[in-house]
Amino acid sequence: MSTDQERAYFDPRLNAHVFKLLPGRYHVANADEVIATLLGSCVAACIHDPVRGIGGMNHFLLPDAGPQEGQGGLLSSGARYGAYAMESLINALLSRGASRARLQVKLFGGARVLANLSDVGARNIEFVRRFVALEELAVGGEDLGGDQPRKLLMYPATGRVLVRRLPPVDSGAVAVAETRYLRTMDKPVRGSAELF
Repeated sequence: MSTDQERAYFDPRLNAHVFKLLPGRYHVANADEVIATLLGSCVAACIHDPVRGIGGMNHFLLPDAGPQEGQGGLLSSGARYGAYAMESLINALLSRGASRARLQVKLFGGARVLANLSDVGARNIEFVRRFVALEELAVGGEDLGGDQPRKLLMYPATGRVLVRRLPPVDSGAVAVAETRYLRTMDKPVRGSAELF
């Protein structure tokens, strides 16, 4: 397992420290960092408090745990699932001084890059849209669906997100990475979150 230092690096092109966000994780930062991730079927929510100048991103592959884990599939013990990833990111922002009333959300990902599986991307999109509606969070933009992977760069202090759609030829590499990640999903995860 990599450490935070192994996922953080300085990018001279951006003239910024970049935190590379892996699937099943979330990260909160301020003006000193850019958060980067690569999405295929996964969805990322970029959430920002414009007054506090703080933001964060999550990256999840599945909307819920299914009936085998959690309570009726709604709760999970890892940020690899949507409900936990969304609650964890929001709680991390609030613990650093963000106000729930000011949170602005942008949603990305959910492409269909795993042709041999059910449309995980569509399920992720349905979940995240339902979640933000139920939580009454302000959605300031989205780039969801399609068949192309996306590379994201989020500037947490401003909430600005840059999206680059990758050519479909790159979908193969993203699909391999997501399939590899899916295979690790049956391993137990330490920790849990209580949704209320």
